[in-house]
Amino acid sequence: MLAGQAMLAATTFSAGLVVAIAAGLYLRARPLILRQPVLKLLLGESWIPSQGQFGLKPFIIGTVWVTAIAVVIAVPLCLLTAVFLAEYAPPRLRAVAKPLIDLLAGIPSVVYGVWGVLVVVPFVADKLGPFAVAHFKSIPYLSTEYSAGYSVLAGGIVLAIMVFPVIISVSDEVLRAVPSEFREAALALGATRFETICKVVIRRARAGLVAAVALGVSRALGETMAVLMVAGNVATAPKSVFDAGYPLPALIANNYGEVMSIPMYDSALLGSAFVLLIMVLVFNLIARAVFLRALHGEHI
Repeated sequence: MLAGQAMLAATTFSAGLVVAIAAGLYLRARPLILRQPVLKLLLGESWIPSQGQFGLKPFIIGTVWVTAIAVVIAVPLCLLTAVFLAEYAPPRLRAVAKPLIDLLAGIPSVVYGVWGVLVVVPFVADKLGPFAVAHFKSIPYLSTEYSAGYSVLAGGIVLAIMVFPVIISVSDEVLRAVPSEFREAALALGATRFETICKVVIRRARAGLVAAVALGVSRALGETMAVLMVAGNVATAPKSVFDAGYPLPALIANNYGEVMSIPMYDSALLGSAFVLLIMVLVFNLIARAVFLRALHGEHI
């Protein structure tokens, strides 16, 4: 009885932290919300604090761009890697590869940022940028006239590598948790190993795979330092993957604590933090709905 009450209290406290953080951010952002319509704040494109203009649209779009690019890059690679580790890798190779992948999770984000500045940014500027100019000039979102390398693409690449260990580790454990009886039954019915993995193992584990991807994307949405160092930090909405962007976490980290004498600046930055929290919450609710749907499909 006592243990149950203690666990209930711990769970309530953990859940209450989210409400407390959201309430604190809202109260600090409330002066700006009362002064300026919410739609104008969310859809405004001008960020000129000295003139009282606090449009968050470029930063919201920058956040979406960087996160979407990271997801497009990371999810296929991570799922294929997890399938290989769980189903194909010899024990010795798995024993070496798994700790190295897990080690990626312990590298500080600033190290990823420095690596991005030294490697990814020059690669985007010198290789991908000219290649896009030569071959994709007429394709929306891929065309560019000139790229200095600091772009949402560079941010997405660095962010994708940062979420690799999260998605791979969880996906690997989920796939290995599928009972061997399912594999043996499929093979006994004449399915190949590849067909067994695609039609039985992955289908059985899809709810867990959705949860793994959701966990990785949630981290990507809130990542700050590495993205701040490579995304370019230009307060305009990017129109191409080679354009500079300015995600919400970078905006907060770059500006909070500076020039707070400007009226409403503090409220604007904390309002952007509140918007970021809502974005993460909405994504998690959507991911939760997909997870429950996939989980339901497993039991049919």
